[in-house]
Amino acid sequence: MRIDVVTIFPDYLAPLGISLIGKAQRDGRIELQVHDLREFTHDRHRTVDDTPYGGGAGMVMKPEPWGEALESIARQAVARGLPKTPAARRPTLIIPGPGGERFDQTIARDLAQRDHLVFACGRYEGIDERVYESAAADFDVRILSLGDYVLNGGEVATLAMTEAIARLIPGVIGNAQSLVEESHEDGLLEYPVYTKPEHWRGFSVPEVLLSGDHGRIAAWRHEQRLQRTAARRPDLLPPTAAAGAPDLDITVATPADAGELLTMTHACWLREGIVNRSLDIPAQHETLESLIESLREWTTYVARLDGRLVGSVRGCLRTSAEGDSEWDIGRLMVAPDLRGRGFGRALLDFILQAAPEEVASYSLTTGVHSEDNQRMYRKAGFRIVMRDDPPGTVLLSKRRRPRR
Repeated sequence: MRIDVVTIFPDYLAPLGISLIGKAQRDGRIELQVHDLREFTHDRHRTVDDTPYGGGAGMVMKPEPWGEALESIARQAVARGLPKTPAARRPTLIIPGPGGERFDQTIARDLAQRDHLVFACGRYEGIDERVYESAAADFDVRILSLGDYVLNGGEVATLAMTEAIARLIPGVIGNAQSLVEESHEDGLLEYPVYTKPEHWRGFSVPEVLLSGDHGRIAAWRHEQRLQRTAARRPDLLPPTAAAGAPDLDITVATPADAGELLTMTHACWLREGIVNRSLDIPAQHETLESLIESLREWTTYVARLDGRLVGSVRGCLRTSAEGDSEWDIGRLMVAPDLRGRGFGRALLDFILQAAPEEVASYSLTTGVHSEDNQRMYRKAGFRIVMRDDPPGTVLLSKRRRPRR
C-alpha cells in the first residue's frame, strides 16, 4: 500500500516510523511519504491560509497550495502505473474532520484493501471547499471523523486512522488470529484477558481460564463480551424489541405469496445493486417461475404487518466444508419504505431460531459494499470468513451456541 500525507507539520507524523507500522515500511509492505504543504506555495512567507469570505473568526486554508500538492501526488500515481479508473482503483483522498462520516472498523477494513491512500491534514477553520470538489477528478474523496469532538488539525486523526488501517494489511500483524478476536470486529467489545501470575494483589485469574476446557472458555469469553458491551457500549447491541417488530405475522411462504414476494425482491435488490454497482445479483433476475421453484429448496418465510407483506427471509440446511450441518440464510429483505424499524433484525432472529436442531453453524452472503447489512450481521455475532467468492460478495458465518 502507498500512503501520502500532506500537512504543514511534517514532524507530527514521525511516530509512523516506529513500532509495527515502521517495520511494515522497512519490510516493503507500506510505502509512506509525508509532504510539507508549504513546499507548494510561491510567496516569501509560504502562506497557506487567508481570511474567510463572508467574515467570521479564524482563517481558512487556501486552495492554491492544496490544489498543487494533490495534483503532484496524482501525477506521481499515474507515473507509477496506478490506473485512474475504475473509481475503486483510484487513490482515495481522506480528509479528517468533525463534519465527516464516523470512522470505524468497517471503514478501516475497506480502506486496508485500497492500493493508495492520501491524507489531507487541514488546520485552522478548514480547507477551502473548492479543494474537495476539484480533487474528485483524481481521487475517491472521503471525509472521515474520529468522533464528535474538535481537534486542532487533522494530524492526530491521520495517525490514528493510519494505524487502524495499516495493521489490517496482511503481514503487518504477526498473528492474524489476533485481528479476528479484537473489539469491534464482530460488533462486540473484546473479552478481558489475563496472564501470569495466577494470583496478584488479592486478585485471581477466573477459574474457567485454568480449566483447559476450550468449550467452557469460549462460552465464558462470549458472555463476557456481551456483558462488557452492554455496560460500556450499549449502543453497539441490537435492540431487543425494535419498534413494530413484535407485531409481525411471520408464516411459511406458499406459491400464493409469490407475486408479492417477487415484487419486493426486485425492489430490495435494486437498492443492493446500486450500492454494490452490480447488475449480476441473482435476485435481480428472479422470475415468478424461478421464485416458486425456490420454495421447494428453501424454507421461505414471509412477514406481514396488518396484512401487508413487509419482509421475508429463507433458510436451507446444508453440509459445511467441515462436514457439519449448516443453516444457510438467504434473501433477508424488508420493504424499502420500512427500513430502520427493526424488522430486519427481527427476521434475522427468527430465522436463527428456525434452524433445525442438528445445525452447528449459520452462514449467509451479502454484498461487499452492503455496509448496513454487514453491520447488522456483525452485531448478531457473524464474522466475515471469505471475500469475493463469488466476486462482489462476502461470506459470513457464526457458530451455534449449545442449548442449555
